[in-house]
Amino acid sequence: MEKSAKEIGSGGASMFNEEDTKEIDGLRVCEDHVEVTCGCTSHQYGDAVGTLRVFPNGDLEINCECTPGCDEDKLTPAAFEKHSGRETARKWKNNIWVISDGEKVPLVKTVLLKYYNQTTKHSNGRSQNIRGHRDEFLPCTKCGKMRRFRLHKKEECRVYHDALANANWKCSDAPNERAACGDEEERASRRVYRGCSRSQTCRGCTSCVCFGCETCRFSDCSCQTCNDFTKNAKSQCP
Repeated sequence: MEKSAKEIGSGGASMFNEEDTKEIDGLRVCEDHVEVTCGCTSHQYGDAVGTLRVFPNGDLEINCECTPGCDEDKLTPAAFEKHSGRETARKWKNNIWVISDGEKVPLVKTVLLKYYNQTTKHSNGRSQNIRGHRDEFLPCTKCGKMRRFRLHKKEECRVYHDALANANWKCSDAPNERAACGDEEERASRRVYRGCSRSQTCRGCTSCVCFGCETCRFSDCSCQTCNDFTKNAKSQCP
């Protein structure tokens, strides 16, 4: 149920007090997090709007609502900034905004980064939101269009893993009908953004390329890469 900022101190996640948030427009309190409409502005594409979720453990997630058909969810702020087409990326604290007292205000000037900053400080400056898997692409064997695979979660890694092993993979094989051969292919200029935390146009580095971990390797898979990883993992156990 949506609550006003004045109710934050007595319910929901109890993360912020009234004085902290009284000027932030549309702040909503859920059972375990606070959420608010946010956005990022590109000079070329205009405003990309989303919903920012702030968790007490410091995690930040953004569900993008830039177009009615956009299915980007649980993006890190850096990934949302890149998805918006912002020209000066890698400054998401300054480039992502919320509406406060009717004006666009950068996140860095609000209290919403309180828990994120605390978590980063306690981890010696290492962000907890950096992931070690970049987005990957596969062509449909029917229409030839390149389709993006996001590897944020273990389930998504498995979808890509199985698709890569399928020599006849087609758009219709994508889970939840996320793509169809009749859908437009992602622009080549967008495909260069693959989710690296080091550089928005990185072609592959240790920050975004993983050669095997418990998130992208599967003990119930009989392929060589998974078998080798499972055997190596067992041999290293005490």
